[in-house]
Amino acid sequence: MDITDQVALVTGANRGIGRRFVDELLARGARKVYATARRTDSAEARELAALDRVEVLSLDITDHASVVAAARTATDVTLLINNAGISTATPLVTGDLDVIRREMDTHFWGTLDMIREFAPTLAAAGGGAVVNVLSALSWFSFPGNGAYAAAKAAEWNMTNGVRLDLAAQGTLVQGVHLGAADTDIMAGYDGPMIDPAVVPRASFDGLAAGAIEVVVDEWSSMVKASLAHDPAALYAQIAPAA
Repeated sequence: MDITDQVALVTGANRGIGRRFVDELLARGARKVYATARRTDSAEARELAALDRVEVLSLDITDHASVVAAARTATDVTLLINNAGISTATPLVTGDLDVIRREMDTHFWGTLDMIREFAPTLAAAGGGAVVNVLSALSWFSFPGNGAYAAAKAAEWNMTNGVRLDLAAQGTLVQGVHLGAADTDIMAGYDGPMIDPAVVPRASFDGLAAGAIEVVVDEWSSMVKASLAHDPAALYAQIAPAA
């Protein structure tokens, strides 16, 4: 897929990686970008609304009615970018179950709902593409982040499943994996972080090559490679007591 003249919808577009997706879409000549956010009255949303070729839409991906309304409005979408996410730093055994369910509602059910509602629109446009922003934590877990990791793992295999489901209508489904990016969601993290602008660049270069999976950084590459080996070696590095 060449981004030029595409009509894209980006979830969680008001800041972080989502905002970088909007910027990269415009830089690559997208005809129109639907930039979605739960709050369209925020300063970030107003800033987006002032951009040429950008239309701001209210969207909460955990609310089915909100997803349906967005799909009924954005009927010309050819590229769906599922970026919206949360990170609650909740452990699975001792954490609040309602919070753990919110992680799954966002990353798995909300993203799946978006794909289901926009699939007919993409089919009508000749297939188009779906990009799901995933994580290195799709492939491992880390102490205190079990809820996020479980939700991302579910989203990863959901991405693989919908890719098969949508192949017949010609829709390319891409998963994008990264470690830590320098965004608000990683506030307080003191490890190495990538520039979030790298993520959409890698994704769109991958779309141009027809790549169904993009691994953005060295950390994600290392974790993916570790899956072929005894997991004890990886967990000895990140959680010695495991």
